[in-house]
Formats: sequence, C-alpha cells, structure tokens
Amino acid sequence: MKKVIATLIAGLFATAAFAQTPAAPATPAASVPAKVEAAHTKAVVKADAKEAQAVVKADAKEAKAVVAAKTEVASAKTEATAAKAKAHHKAKKTKAKADEKLASATAEAAPAK
Repeated sequence: MKKVIATLIAGLFATAAFAQTPAAPATPAASVPAKVEAAHTKAVVKADAKEAQAVVKADAKEAKAVVAAKTEVASAKTEATAAKAKAHHKAKKTKAKADEKLASATAEAAPAK
C-alpha cells in the first residue's frame, strides 16, 4: 500500500513539472521598430474608425427605412379608411335605392288590390 501511495505522489509531482509552460523568449515588441509599431497602430485605429462609420451609416439607413415603412403604413391606413368610407356610402346609397324601389312597388301593388 505504501508503494502505491508513493507512486501516485511521484506521478503527481512529475505531471505538475511537465504541465508548466516554458519560459517565454525575449519580448518581441522590443525587436519591432517603432515605425512599424506606429504604422500598425495607425492602421488599427483607421480600421476601427471605418467600422464605426459603416455602423453609423447602416443605422441611419435602417432608421430611414423604418420611417419610410411607417409612412407607407400610415398612407395605407388612410387609403383603407377612405375606401371603407366610400364603400359604406355606396352601400348605403344602394340600400336606399332598393328601399325606394320596394316602397314604390308596394305602393303600385297596393291600389291594384
């Protein structure tokens, strides 16, 4: 039993020793010239600015589309309301004419009795 425990402890220490990452070499930033680093930073900032500008443009385009859609919906609702009113008026007129015809037909039929 002592041998098993000793083997497990030795295995634990061995695993821990090999699991460590090796020491990092000298910093590569020191070997990069300042001009190259500045150019890289400038390119990154420029790319970020372009991305931000594209996002703003896309948001503005979306907002414009939403406004246009809302305008179209409002216009469609107005047209629908007008069409409903026209249809209601036309139906009312037709019903009145039908009632008139029925009344005149009834009046003509009544004296014939």
